[in-house]
Amino acid sequence: MPHIIETQPDRTDLPLVVMPTVFDAMIEPFRTNLPMLHDIARVRMYTDRTSDEETLLARTADADAVMVIGFHIPDAMLNRFCGFDGGTGHVRCFAFGGTGVASYINMTKTRERDVRVCNIVHYGDHAVAEHTFALILELAREVGRLDAEVKAGDWTGAEGYALHGKTLGLVGFGGIGQTVARIANGFGMHVAAWNSHVDPTVANALGVELIDDMGDLMERSDIVSLHLPLLESTAGIVTATQLNRMRPGTLFVNTARAEIIEPGALTARLLRGDIRAALDVYEREPLPMDDPLRTVPGIILTPHVAWRNDEAYVSLTKQVVQSVASFFTGGDFNVAN
Repeated sequence: MPHIIETQPDRTDLPLVVMPTVFDAMIEPFRTNLPMLHDIARVRMYTDRTSDEETLLARTADADAVMVIGFHIPDAMLNRFCGFDGGTGHVRCFAFGGTGVASYINMTKTRERDVRVCNIVHYGDHAVAEHTFALILELAREVGRLDAEVKAGDWTGAEGYALHGKTLGLVGFGGIGQTVARIANGFGMHVAAWNSHVDPTVANALGVELIDDMGDLMERSDIVSLHLPLLESTAGIVTATQLNRMRPGTLFVNTARAEIIEPGALTARLLRGDIRAALDVYEREPLPMDDPLRTVPGIILTPHVAWRNDEAYVSLTKQVVQSVASFFTGGDFNVAN
């Protein structure tokens, strides 16, 4: 049986907030922040990991709000959570522990059902930026492969790819993109960014060149890195036409969301075999064993972990709890829909 952490269990006059699953490393940061809900809501937190829909639904059967940590909510599951289509739940608020919530829950349907969805902001700018550069460096210097070869007795080595002097093209220039730019400056790289609602003052301060056309940016860059949030306006915004303008030898990194790319376009581009890529996000997660991305030569794949580090967890957990407290006290903190 999973361990359950509860607060104010006798206060049945208060609404119930359920966290049906959680990452181990988040348990203590959440426990630290739960006092913010004192006299506002009861909390029931399950401390194990599960993605089984029936288990998640059973654990939240009497919940008024759900903290969503690391699981997707398909439409049928959403209806059962909220008492539609024969469902018995009565959830009226989902507090999502991340950004890009549109890839986890149908925002149109939550609006139609008057169900609040909250996400969090700027909690992992440094975490994602650092992972972005971990992927860039792995593509450039192949440390993981070389480590395995040396341990196997192979001293052949490999030729490195210099970052100094190369052009890094950023598609997306919010908190994460700006942090990536600062790191790139330390490597002596030239940084350019797609000019979509970018504050030129910020770009100038970081020495970043703004380019109006995304395709031009991709064609001129040695390394392309995506940092757009997933919104209704950004879904599929990176098209096959733009990806096809990347020159042979370009390095491509995505730590944002797969859904900002036209469906199937990235796989088709990578299977041409003339660019190398490192990905942390996918159209289907977990990545199926038969996904053609697994067959791309030299590709680096990580399991959607760019956002996960100790610093990010502190901000993430606080914002999730604040979102729930705001919902029950009539506020609008971090409302996503």
